[in-house]
Amino acid sequence: MTAVELAKTLDMPRDQWLELRRQGIGGSDASAILGLNPWKTSMDIWLEKTGEFLDDEEPVNEKMYWGNVLEDIVAREFMVRTGLKVRRRNAILKHPKHPFMLANVDRLIVGQKAGLECKNIGHYSAEHWEAGVPEYYHTQVQHYMAVTGLPVWYVAVLIGGQEFRYYKITRDNSFIKELIAVESEFWSMVETRTPPPIDGTKASTELIKKLYPEAEKGKEIDLPFEAFELIQQYEQACEEEKRAQLLKDEAANKLKNMMGTAEKGNIHGRTVFWQNISSKRLNTKALQKECPDIYEKYAEASVYRRFSIK
Repeated sequence: MTAVELAKTLDMPRDQWLELRRQGIGGSDASAILGLNPWKTSMDIWLEKTGEFLDDEEPVNEKMYWGNVLEDIVAREFMVRTGLKVRRRNAILKHPKHPFMLANVDRLIVGQKAGLECKNIGHYSAEHWEAGVPEYYHTQVQHYMAVTGLPVWYVAVLIGGQEFRYYKITRDNSFIKELIAVESEFWSMVETRTPPPIDGTKASTELIKKLYPEAEKGKEIDLPFEAFELIQQYEQACEEEKRAQLLKDEAANKLKNMMGTAEKGNIHGRTVFWQNISSKRLNTKALQKECPDIYEKYAEASVYRRFSIK
């Protein structure tokens, strides 16, 4: 099996590249769909693929910039350490039978049926690599092997800018079979615009706000029986949140008391900051009172829905 080339990416504008990525599921999307990604959920991916929040597309930041710069360094070091040669594949690839499965691979190994994924991570994530390649990256390369048909994928990682490791991952056909089934079901939900189950993530919160921005004045309904359990869950969480806030405030206040007038406190490699921050805020009440015409000219009306249980 050979992957199909969807589009060449050399010198492709970023906005065009992002638009092509929305046409299917990429390797970095796969772990989120399976619930294995610590940073994104299946709801985040669904919102991206359906184009619900295109205006919120994350711009290229410092982390992303240096990730791209260091990718080439990691690839070169992999060649030094292994004696293998790699080459770029400047294209978005798609699965020949499941065209919604896409792959934008870092490198391919010259003379071998294998690929290479390059990672650059900070010290804070080093613990995730103690037992080998984290499952969310393992899922990513299995996705790439599913798309390309290749039997092997290497993962090279630079940790904290000073520790280099590489791993060899072999194709897991059983896992890939399950992966294709899950991704197929997810893509069907994208095509029919059927969202994943609502949960407590920010993505679900944003979707609810978008679906139901305003209440119909005077409208009242009888809730289903399972709503009572959700009310109990909500109220219990509120009590736990209050207790957690008290513990948090207690710890902060005791640390502040220890620091006194100091702005930094150090212990066991940790630093506590209690610094002076200066800021200016517009006094809207005074503006409304003293310059009502200016206030009315620039005041913007907004509508939001307040949630509460009594």
